[in-house]
Amino acid sequence: MKRSLTTVGKPSTPRKKKAKVETSHQSSLDTFFGSPGQKRPGASSGKGKAKLSAGITPVVSELTALERDEAYARALAEQDGLTPEVLLNLEQRASQKAAIPTMSGQPEVIDVDLLDDDDEQPVAGPSKPYTAGTSLLGKPSSSTSSQPPSRKITKPPFSNEIATKSAPTYIPLSIDPTAYDLDGLDWSPNAPIPYSFLTHTLSSFSETRSRIAILNTLTNCLRSISRYHPPSLLPSLYLLSNSLSPPYSPLELGLGHAIISKAIQQVSGLTSAALKRLYTTTGDPGDVAYEAKSNVRTLIPHPPLLITGVYDSLLKIARAQGQGATKQKQAIVEKLLVAARGEEIRYLVRTLCQNLRVGAVRTSILTALSRAMVLTPPSLLSEGIPDTSPFRISPELLSTVKPLPSNSKKKTSDTARDELNEIFTKAEALIKKIYVQRPNYDHLASALLEAALDGLTERLPLTVGIPLLPTLGSPTRSLDEIYDRLGLLPFAAEFKYDGQRAQIHATRTEGQSLKIKLFSRHLEDMTDKYPDVCTLVNTILLQSPNVQSFIIDSEIVAVDPNDGSLKTFQELSNRARKDVQLGEVKVSVCVFAFDLMYLNGEILLEKAFRERRTLLRSQLPPIIPTQKGAARFDHVQSCESEDGREAVEEFWQMAVNSRTEGLMIKLLDSGEVLQEPTAGKDKIRRKPLPATYEPDKRTSAWLKLKKDYVIGLGDSLDLVPIGAWHGNGRKANWWSPILLALWDPDAGKLVAVCKCMSGFTDVFYKGLNERYPLGSDTCAQEPCWDLECDTGGLRPEVYFKPQEVWEIRGADVTISPVSKAAFGLVSKTRGLSLRFPRFIKVREDKGIENASTPQFLANMWESQQGQGKDRGGVDEGELVDVIEVGETDIEEELSE
Repeated sequence: MKRSLTTVGKPSTPRKKKAKVETSHQSSLDTFFGSPGQKRPGASSGKGKAKLSAGITPVVSELTALERDEAYARALAEQDGLTPEVLLNLEQRASQKAAIPTMSGQPEVIDVDLLDDDDEQPVAGPSKPYTAGTSLLGKPSSSTSSQPPSRKITKPPFSNEIATKSAPTYIPLSIDPTAYDLDGLDWSPNAPIPYSFLTHTLSSFSETRSRIAILNTLTNCLRSISRYHPPSLLPSLYLLSNSLSPPYSPLELGLGHAIISKAIQQVSGLTSAALKRLYTTTGDPGDVAYEAKSNVRTLIPHPPLLITGVYDSLLKIARAQGQGATKQKQAIVEKLLVAARGEEIRYLVRTLCQNLRVGAVRTSILTALSRAMVLTPPSLLSEGIPDTSPFRISPELLSTVKPLPSNSKKKTSDTARDELNEIFTKAEALIKKIYVQRPNYDHLASALLEAALDGLTERLPLTVGIPLLPTLGSPTRSLDEIYDRLGLLPFAAEFKYDGQRAQIHATRTEGQSLKIKLFSRHLEDMTDKYPDVCTLVNTILLQSPNVQSFIIDSEIVAVDPNDGSLKTFQELSNRARKDVQLGEVKVSVCVFAFDLMYLNGEILLEKAFRERRTLLRSQLPPIIPTQKGAARFDHVQSCESEDGREAVEEFWQMAVNSRTEGLMIKLLDSGEVLQEPTAGKDKIRRKPLPATYEPDKRTSAWLKLKKDYVIGLGDSLDLVPIGAWHGNGRKANWWSPILLALWDPDAGKLVAVCKCMSGFTDVFYKGLNERYPLGSDTCAQEPCWDLECDTGGLRPEVYFKPQEVWEIRGADVTISPVSKAAFGLVSKTRGLSLRFPRFIKVREDKGIENASTPQFLANMWESQQGQGKDRGGVDEGELVDVIEVGETDIEEELSE
């Protein structure tokens, strides 16, 4: 069994140990250089242990701590050839309960039995043994004797490697994949991949904003891992995406920042105050750990961390439960930090904090994975890729592709590359289609390694119990716009209920037992949250003997239990979230079903909405259960365009007057619409509009018409708070104004659009301070999160972690020289902003990627211009048209 000894950090094995004395680094030095005969904290008796050479007592009483350190180092070095660096290792070991020579005349020992057991340490490779004629640093000894030093230690030698300077180097990954040399890594086949290679990939991301370079880096990384060690592919996908498991899995890291902070203290020897000063300077826990460990040296060199080992350690942390879970988690974190080197330290801590800052988004990972599988088919395949495969690239074709620089944006004439890109496109479409129907990297990686791209469809079909990503609707602002976009194609208008979207899976097993799962819009498993809905689904299956299994899309809405009338979303949000018992349900709900994606083993995604809706209504009729507390089941209230525009307009007024958010407009049958000629083109284009269910797509076949989107009811956007300034006057202790941003799906980043300081209550401000306290993991002086935020010409005093979506209403959309939102869509030199923005509410049902887009803002501008509402003119610099002066809140007056 291996044992490791580190500079600082407590053993995690259940050995009998002496009580540890908490001391600062300086107090340890002072104690170490105490008066002769003074016993140091943690010193062992030395009975029965291998003894060190005789103690040394240099004259140090009138020297400073640093001078005493140097004097003792020289004295000890003169005795047996040890360098000052090794002495510093010995001094630092005092906090680990291993004995170090005192200044008394009596020798002390190193108790090797107190060293950690590393049977669970995620590292590999033997430590370098001691050989005669070398110093304990592995360098030629200054002694002329051929005998080893007099310190008889049977463990591996000490090392004065500085942690942040000992990581290996790798070839660049951002080069064109066709020119990437897989053999340049010099790895052994089937040998586990070092974690440093993954951190090299992540570090490469931070050096560029080029999408081409990022995709090249990801592709080459995954190709290398897939070829040399396929078992490392799955952990790599999760570590790159800053996750541990599928989104519907209940597995969470559950690692508090206090544990991470204590682990860094143990490993670095720094005090809590010192770490806080580092965090104030750097603003990032990963940078803090990197700096804290920059001068830490290990007594025994640790083998490298492995990708599989790091991921397994994270799983152990996530699964740790019980009374001793906190200590167990901290021990695992300490072991990882002790073994980490160089950039590993930075990205390991960021992973532990679940904030990589440069993590790859899902689309990029899937794109890179598909390209990697095309260029480097898995080595686990028992048979090669068949010549008839649409994803096969012949060596002859690959050899004729001209490599491109990673930052090249110019299109060159290359027939071979065009052919390669066509294959890439097919592979990307396949993997993305499979993933949105089955968002599970475990299943995807396993299927790819076993059957490559050709076998994915058969191996990974849509399955009951595994959620698919939902179809999303595109916002519109009026019924006129809807008729313009859909032309004469028939559509259904449905109430857009103000509730929680739910994807319901149900199936009968062979023993007639039932399995039921409920998933949220973000695929979180919320089965335990709605026992009343589970009871309802059980009733549906019992009353419908012809239905064996189904997947439906629905909205769970709070209702009056007596008459079924609608209630607000706020009342629904008052329900408990976990482990709810049926008898404890106080807010009754109704499940309004609006789509059917799977029925009795048949996948319905490719069928038109009209057919899916007919099956839903015929096979799953409405139910009002008699059991107390059980939920209701009904179909969404709807109206069809075939009934005439007058009927649709009347239905719209019903939605406006009811407790709904508006309407959802859904194309009933697939068709085509005519589009006007664009700039530089004189032909009318035909745009196909499929009425199929499109997972994870904001399709034009689904349009949403919300009350707040409609002209005459006020302009509304869904924006993300990304930063703030310190308030003035009465708001001096609060964040005000708040910088808000749009979500740009093409660039994969947030773009600032306006500052908002109106519509907030004092209670909301206080809650905002609690959610975004300065110096926490949600509020920092520099942006330090995965999502890139383009703040344009403004620099907020603090940055918020993008995690909320707010509904904001404004007076006008205005052209701004500061904002980058919708840049180029309306003006070639300026972006758009919102005048007089006012906070409406927090959209708890929406994620960051569901926020309003630059195109939506541009559409608002164009509609405003068409209505002659160009009152705002041009925003001359600020992203907000109100300011605070002393104790007066001018925005209150302006808003009225």
